[in-house]
Amino acid sequence: MDRLFDCVVIGGGVIGTAVLDRLACYDLSALLLEKEDDVASFATRANSGIVHAGYDCEPNTLKAKFNVLGNPLMWRDAELLHVPCLKCGSIVVAREREQLDELVRKAEANGVEVEVLDRKRTLELEPNVADEVGFSLYAPSAGVISPYQLAIAYADRAALNGGEILLEAPVVGIARTSDGNFEVQTPKGTFKARIVINCAGAYGANVNDMAGAEHYETSYRRGDYFVLDNTERKNVNTVIFPLPTAAGKGILVAPTADGNVIYGPTANDTSLGDTATTLESLDELKRNVPLSYKRPAFNKCIRVYSGLRTIIGHDFVIGESEKVDNFFMAIGICSPGLTSAPAIAEFLTDGVAKRLGAARKQNVVAELEKPVRVKELDDVALNELIKKDSRFGRIVCRCEKVTEGEIVQAIHSPLPARTVDAVKRRTRAGMGRCQGGFCCTRVMEILSRELNIPLTEVKKGLGANIARYRIKEVNDD
Repeated sequence: MDRLFDCVVIGGGVIGTAVLDRLACYDLSALLLEKEDDVASFATRANSGIVHAGYDCEPNTLKAKFNVLGNPLMWRDAELLHVPCLKCGSIVVAREREQLDELVRKAEANGVEVEVLDRKRTLELEPNVADEVGFSLYAPSAGVISPYQLAIAYADRAALNGGEILLEAPVVGIARTSDGNFEVQTPKGTFKARIVINCAGAYGANVNDMAGAEHYETSYRRGDYFVLDNTERKNVNTVIFPLPTAAGKGILVAPTADGNVIYGPTANDTSLGDTATTLESLDELKRNVPLSYKRPAFNKCIRVYSGLRTIIGHDFVIGESEKVDNFFMAIGICSPGLTSAPAIAEFLTDGVAKRLGAARKQNVVAELEKPVRVKELDDVALNELIKKDSRFGRIVCRCEKVTEGEIVQAIHSPLPARTVDAVKRRTRAGMGRCQGGFCCTRVMEILSRELNIPLTEVKKGLGANIARYRIKEVNDD
């Protein structure tokens, strides 16, 4: 490709999409390269979805800085982008008051509002904490958000503001030209850029090595989860944490922004690519959840999954390479990376804009148009909508009450949903009790029709065809 981009962003998780979203507000050209067939397809889709307050971070670290800055930005972005979220607060439970002292110290140093509650006040907030809990640390600014819908919304807004996204484009090489620019090589072509920003998540160290930037030893930690049916949502009001350990914030019990409850994650050292849940990890969850929450309902589980955390030392790695000019990075972004994403994006974008002398655009899309979510409408509003478009009256996903109209809306969004999994992440079709058992084939038919492709070409995700061939011709007459 002969075109020269001002900036190429590598990686389409929540960090990369947030960076592209901010870059698109400036008078410069920006391209995001993602190796999967959709954004939010790796760590972001398997995130706990917690908006952390920032009391747990070691003071004077990048984690503390960007967590505290990112928390209010997250709530603002969620409102402007119409991303499902819930500012429900969080508690850390403990037997003794003294066990919370270190977290109180960190909270004060980081400027985070917290309050220590005795058992009586804890029960007023969260009636189902374990009987052994005597005290809790309450953080009102914490909550939950849909991590994959946030990343998708960042990508949508970036596209509307002129940012470009190329999917199924893994970076296989990075070269430097004689004029000082970069050539970023992918199977879909080579893309020239003045500046490269590495937001490649689990593959971040590999991308650094391709560019000749700093080498970082990387380790990976797998976390397994239970997802419970939405009937359990009434029993959990806040995010419930145990006391943190060296391995992380511990096994939590939390509502999700979409109405389910999750238990997890575990923290097992593993290798890149290992996202298979194990019986050992699930048994670990069964042993630990009751220590903080007295009414676990493992029999209401509708799905298990696992996510991968990428760890480089004890802190985030954010900023410009000292070895390669104009090569920026945001890697080793484990917890609280989701909460930190908008602040990290603004920090990197400010640096890039100053380097290139780019000014902010005069007119940008700040607020996305709210997508139709039928289950949020009352009968009057729903009937009016159906009169205008009958597709919003045809339920496809029974569990989550997702209609044909919502699926079509997702397929034709700024960053279109082109697979069954992409539709699922945007609409929740297939995320309910039956996990797509009833609606998958109907979603496939709608994708086939709207994309004008044969049913056999409809994919679940990258390289995962669902239908091999047609065994019976259907006469629609």
